[in-house]
Amino acid sequence: MISEENSRIEEIRERIKEFPTGPGLYFMKGPNDAVLYIGKAKNLRSRVASYFQPGSNLEASRGPYIVEMVNRVHTVDYLEAQSEVDAMLKEARLIKDIRPPYNMDLLDDKTFPYLEICAREDFPGVYITRKPQEKGTILFGPFTNVRDLRAVLVEMQKVFKFRTCSLEIDADDPKRRFFRPCLLHSIRQCTAPCGARIEKADYRKIVRDLVRFLRSKRSVVLREMYEQMTEASKRLEYEQAAMLRDRIRLIESLDKRGTPDEHVQPEVFAADPTEGLVKLRDILQTSGQVRIIEGMDIANISGAEAVGSLVKFIDGRPFKNGYRRFRIKTVKGIDDYAMIAEVVRRRYKYALRGEELWPDLILIDGGLGHLHAAEAALKGMIAEAVAAGQSDLEMPHSKMASLAKREEEIYLEGSTEPLRLPANSPVRKLLQYVRDEAHRFAQHYHHILRTKKMFNEDA
Repeated sequence: MISEENSRIEEIRERIKEFPTGPGLYFMKGPNDAVLYIGKAKNLRSRVASYFQPGSNLEASRGPYIVEMVNRVHTVDYLEAQSEVDAMLKEARLIKDIRPPYNMDLLDDKTFPYLEICAREDFPGVYITRKPQEKGTILFGPFTNVRDLRAVLVEMQKVFKFRTCSLEIDADDPKRRFFRPCLLHSIRQCTAPCGARIEKADYRKIVRDLVRFLRSKRSVVLREMYEQMTEASKRLEYEQAAMLRDRIRLIESLDKRGTPDEHVQPEVFAADPTEGLVKLRDILQTSGQVRIIEGMDIANISGAEAVGSLVKFIDGRPFKNGYRRFRIKTVKGIDDYAMIAEVVRRRYKYALRGEELWPDLILIDGGLGHLHAAEAALKGMIAEAVAAGQSDLEMPHSKMASLAKREEEIYLEGSTEPLRLPANSPVRKLLQYVRDEAHRFAQHYHHILRTKKMFNEDA
C-alpha cells in the first residue's frame, strides 16, 4: 500500500516537471480524470509542486481539507494563460461550469464588474456595473478589481469630465438651461450636460476621446506621468511624486481586464424569466407549470473532439449542478443529428428507469431536423424498453422544441411549421437564454480545453 502511494506521488512529481513556469490554471484530477480542484498560479510549476513537496506539512500550511483532496489526486494537468488576469477570469468561469468538489469559492453567481458607456444616450453616461444593458452600450471588462476600477474612474473623470449620474438628459429639452448642476460641475469634474453647459457634439467628442484612451496602450500618458514623478522626486516634492505614483498604478490597472467576448459571463445578461415561464406554459399547452428546462447543443472541430452539452434551468435560472458534457462516442465525422440522438439516449436513459426527473421541456439548439432526430431517439428508447418487458417504465411527460439561430424560429414537437415570436417576447428571450447557454457551454470551453482533454463526461 505504501509503495503504491509512493508510486502515485512520484508519477505526479514527474508530471509536474513538464509544467511551464508562466501563469495559468492547474487541475487536480481524481479517478477517470474527474476534476477535483481548479487553481490559478503565477508560476504553474512552482505552485503545483508545493502540494507534493517531500517532508512538507500540508495540513499545517493549508488545512485538512486540502490534504484530503491531495490524497485523492491521481494526476495533475494545466492550462496556460496569457497573463495572471486571464488566468483569474478563466478560473472563475471554469469553476462555475465544472464545479469541482474541492473549490469552495467562485461557485455563486457573483460576477466581475464592467465599465459601461451608454452610447445610445444623447449625453452618454459612464458607469461601473455588474448588470450591463443588453444593447446600445460600449463595454470594457470584465475587471478583476472593482476597488481600483472605482478609483481610476474618478481620475479619468477629472480629465475627461464625463457624467456618471443616472439622469435622463434630452438634448432637445429647453428646460435644461434652468437646471442646476451638481457639485461635480463646481469642482470641474463634469461638463454638466444636465444644465446645458455643453453642446451635444462637444460632449460626444469627449466620450470618443475616452473610448480611444481605454482602447489604447496609454503609453504616452504613462511616460509623461513617470517623467513628472521623477522630476517631483528630484525636487523633493514627495507628496506630489506619491500622488503621481498612485495615479500611474491606477491607470495601469485598466489593463487588468478581460474582454466581454472571450471572458463571457452569461449570468450578467440574464433577464427576469417569470413572464416567459407563464406564457411558455400556454404555448406548450401543458397542464402544470413549466419549471425544468434542459437545453442541448453539439460542439466539434471538423467532426473531431465532438462534445455534447446539456444545461439545466429551474424556474428560468441556470442550475449549474445539472450541467453535463458528453464526449461523443458512437458517431464518426460530421453528423449533428446522430450526435444529438446519442446525447438524448445517454441523458434520458436514467429518467426512463425512474432514477431521475424528466424535464418539462427539452430544447435543442438547431432546426427541424435536429428536433426530429431527438424525437426519434427518445421514441426508439421507449420502444426498446417496452420490447424488453420493462413494465415499470417511467414514461416521459416532457415536451420537445428546437430553436434555430439565424431566423430565431421555434419548432415545436408534432408541428412542421415554425413559431415566430417578436424579438421582445419574454418566451423567446427565455428560450434564447437556454439555447445560448447550451451553445456557450458546448463551444466556448470546448475550444479552451479540447487540447487538454479535460472534459467532465457523463456516462
